[in-house]
Amino acid sequence: MSFPILTATAAIPAIGAIATAAVPAARRTAAKWLALLFSLATLVLAAVVLVRFEPGGARYQLTESHTWIKDFGVRYELGVDGIGVALLALTALLIPFVILAGWHDADPLETKSSRWRPTQGFFAMILAVEAMVILSFEATDVFLFYILFEAMLIPMYFLIGGFGDRAHAGGDEAAATQRSYAAVKFLLYNLVGGLIMLAAVIGLNVVAGSFSLTEIAAARANGSLDMATNTERLLFLGFFFAFAIKAPLWPLHTWLPNAMGEATAPVAVLITAVVDKVGTFAMLRFCLQLFPEASKWATPVILVLALISIVYGALLAVGQRDIKRLVAYASISHFGFIVLGIFAMTTQGQSGATLYMVNHGISTAALMLVAGFLISRRGSRLIADYGGVQKVAPVLAGTFLIGGLATLSLPGLAPFVSEFLVLVGTFARYPVAGIVATTGIVLAALYTLVLYQRTMTGPVKAEVSKMPDLRARELVVVAPLIALLLFLGVFPKPLTDIINPAVEHTMSDVQKKDPQPEVEAAK
Repeated sequence: MSFPILTATAAIPAIGAIATAAVPAARRTAAKWLALLFSLATLVLAAVVLVRFEPGGARYQLTESHTWIKDFGVRYELGVDGIGVALLALTALLIPFVILAGWHDADPLETKSSRWRPTQGFFAMILAVEAMVILSFEATDVFLFYILFEAMLIPMYFLIGGFGDRAHAGGDEAAATQRSYAAVKFLLYNLVGGLIMLAAVIGLNVVAGSFSLTEIAAARANGSLDMATNTERLLFLGFFFAFAIKAPLWPLHTWLPNAMGEATAPVAVLITAVVDKVGTFAMLRFCLQLFPEASKWATPVILVLALISIVYGALLAVGQRDIKRLVAYASISHFGFIVLGIFAMTTQGQSGATLYMVNHGISTAALMLVAGFLISRRGSRLIADYGGVQKVAPVLAGTFLIGGLATLSLPGLAPFVSEFLVLVGTFARYPVAGIVATTGIVLAALYTLVLYQRTMTGPVKAEVSKMPDLRARELVVVAPLIALLLFLGVFPKPLTDIINPAVEHTMSDVQKKDPQPEVEAAK
């Protein structure tokens, strides 16, 4: 038996979570270093998976399959395609930066309401989330994916509710109330989606006789699976509803600004750059592959929802007074672009959407983590409390600007390539939708540049006049992310070579071909 490398990529952070939680309470620093080492070991193993993956090979590679719950036909089945391996690598890459950025976020406080802050638990739960997200990108058994899809909510609930942002203007009691509200809202929204998905998972098993994604796909291909049209559409809606909440897509998005606003900056990155990607990934892997006819049937409505997300999220970002909520609404707009690319049903659109997932994760991590460093210095999330920061902390301001420019998809930075592909793919089949989506680009420039102008330029406010610049640990967090934004902005080929073959399989699932350009015959 070959080495189960996919299992190992999830087992290492899972073991790390247990080991970190077991560190004695007085050894907080040891727990931090242990968590960091396990996250780095996971990154090394993810790099091995990336190297071993053959873009031109089988659709699912490095596969593993074992009987799990025999009586119910549930198997422990893993395999990665180009989309899954790219997101696996993104997750493994970001977690060490999340841990480093949150190095002091769980240290004990003197205030009465926040005295109990178990540092070990904070870092253990981050590793637990990493393990479950990685395994969800690898799972090819629908029931196994569902278990992971729901289980990751538990540590995320505690990370939001138990380790919230310290920069809260209302004091400790108000902060605790807002954190609890945000955590409960996050949990309830996602649980409702998960319960509806559970009914659809059971229904799929009744119709198809299996939970195995590969078996169901093979049955579809050879014609042995005959799924009634109405049944397929109902099952699709059950899956898509849960994924749209996780993504999040308008109008199921309202939990995200609360969760990101009340969480610490590293946990906010964990939410939007890592966990939420499971929703859009699952649209590609499960919705399009399991329910191709229903996916095409629902496309017009989904495109409208995606366009509303793009414009609505950007408009609300323009009007925000809170830095973190601004980034949250910007992410809603960006997820609209991702969903638009997926359901444009073109190879450019779906390749751009997958690339967007990776690039959005990197750019949002860079912007949000620098914003977190800024907020921790001033003790406020309000934009109005800043001004002139670039004069006292030029490196912090410069990295903040690059993160912001990546968010607005400036040419030369990684998100531009993915956004361009999404728009090209959308224009090819739905030109009106492509035109509407471009308004999101204009609004992104507005909210990003206004944010920078109000916080970093102008007269130096007294409260920021002695603000220190980025420290060594913070530079170690930010510099690699900025380097990646620049590298992938000018040379995205390593990623597109991995992603494109997987997208071709997805297009084959829905039996769609790219529209041919209309060229007038030469006279």
